[in-house]
Amino acid sequence: MWLFTPFGYFSIVQKPGDAKDGMLTVRARFAGDLDALRTRHLATLGVVHYDPTHNDYAYRARAPKADVAQAIAATVNAIDYDNFKHEVSQVQGHGRSDIYMRVWSVLKSAQDALTRAAR
Repeated sequence: MWLFTPFGYFSIVQKPGDAKDGMLTVRARFAGDLDALRTRHLATLGVVHYDPTHNDYAYRARAPKADVAQAIAATVNAIDYDNFKHEVSQVQGHGRSDIYMRVWSVLKSAQDALTRAAR
């Protein structure tokens, strides 16, 4: 699962070995995103490991699956903004907002192409 929030971008997966421990691996591309998640909603997030050479996500940590689910719910319950891109800019700055905007633009182009094809 990809999760874009005003305080970070995450890829949440169940790596081999996670299931037997009831864990998920939460991955990030940006330094500080996992710490922001821990501070805001996921106190049980484990130690952040950094390995840009052998992993496509340089940062990763593990947490109990139930706690990750609660953290996602808490993130949703904390929404008090009416424009996500503006909120990202306020929380993380224009640089991160520009990155998210590029993702938004690619997905918007895909939507437009599918809409045209459906006509």
